Amino acid sequence: MGSFAPAPNVPEFPLTIDALLTLMAALRDPETGCPWDVAQTHASIAPYAVEEAHEVVDAIERDDADNLRDELGDLLLQVVFHARLAEEAGRFTFADVVAAIVAKMIRRHPHVFAADGGPVPAGSSLRDPAAVEQQWAAIKAEERAGRSERRAGPLDGIARALPALSRAEKLSARAATYGFDWSDPADVVAKVREETDEVADAMANGTPEDVAEELGDLLFSVANLARHLGIDPEYSLSQGNKKFERRFTAMAALIAAQGKALEETPLDAMESAWGAVKLTEKE
Repeated sequence: MGSFAPAPNVPEFPLTIDALLTLMAALRDPETGCPWDVAQTHASIAPYAVEEAHEVVDAIERDDADNLRDELGDLLLQVVFHARLAEEAGRFTFADVVAAIVAKMIRRHPHVFAADGGPVPAGSSLRDPAAVEQQWAAIKAEERAGRSERRAGPLDGIARALPALSRAEKLSARAATYGFDWSDPADVVAKVREETDEVADAMANGTPEDVAEELGDLLFSVANLARHLGIDPEYSLSQGNKKFERRFTAMAALIAAQGKALEETPLDAMESAWGAVKLTEKE
């Protein structure tokens, strides 16, 4: 990815994580810090973590290294901000966060690290990515079992703030660990068709609330199908959004080239232009 020149107006101290921790402490100082930063809580800044994570993904998908550098910094700032709030409350520090993730990664990579954190003997580690993924899942399951006494139910621990499609995929994956799952993706396709019929029935005979409920069941089944096919439903929908955006923009340009305004174009003419765009893409 290359190297980057330091940004202007950077304080005169070594640019390590300590610099960011020092900066955040200064921003949170009750007397001399920033009033906005001082007023924040875990809950008030939580939405920014989700937003920044999405912006990181967007920069990756656009292969924009400069923007990725900036967005990773924004995401790291959220981690440091939450750690600072926790430290002020006497709960944990940034060092505790680092220690926890290092311990977790060592524990979940027994094919790389020995129990004491050192390397495993040469020739004794897994080299197959699929086997590593299975091992990772098994270790996570053991960790969940060890925490079971602290959970109220078998589906606890799946973040509620996740995008709905991602959470649906994770809920069905967790249920599958208990054996509650289809063995064949074709069965899930049948379930999707069943839920589609139920949406149509609710549209014909039910209330708006019934339609919304059945539509939720359909979307959950679609997310479950994506899991069975090894596809991230959020990524798949994102690609579908991009395709629609690309084709709609091209359709509008085609109509404009004919000297017509999109707002005044009848639906059949738009569908004709849409078909032409699709044909051009296929060719």
